[in-house]
Amino acid sequence: MAGRLEYGKLAPEGLARMRALEHYLNTESRLEPVLLDLVRLRASLMNGCEYCIQLHTAELKKLHEPEERITGVSDWRGAGWAPGGAYTQRERAALAWTEAVTDIQDGHAPDAVYAQVREHFSEVETVNLTLAITVINAWNRMEISLGDFPGHEGAAA
Repeated sequence: MAGRLEYGKLAPEGLARMRALEHYLNTESRLEPVLLDLVRLRASLMNGCEYCIQLHTAELKKLHEPEERITGVSDWRGAGWAPGGAYTQRERAALAWTEAVTDIQDGHAPDAVYAQVREHFSEVETVNLTLAITVINAWNRMEISLGDFPGHEGAAA
């Protein structure tokens, strides 16, 4: 079924700019593809964007990520750290930053989480990581509010 609006057709220039930012992040940010998709999946899980959850789960599978790491993103803190196991310290810092930037209702990202990110990411990487989190949140909000999301009248069953 169709979403509320065919936003891709109605604002193609704006969405092209969002896709251009995604292209930059994927090709020029020097952030690891797996890290980017873990972040995108975590934000999408927090926001409840089923389309993006499915998309980034599939992307992680294409990158040969183990199922445990993909399904563990929802409870990454409880996954522990071990070589070849759950998540690296860099990934854990990125996932914490994702949560802080996505759940920003209190008005700011906590200093402690920022300090953790800065331990593992350079200044430019921190900016690029924050851009990646920002753009996935934008995509989630577009799909959840205007797209074919579960629960709206006319949504696919």
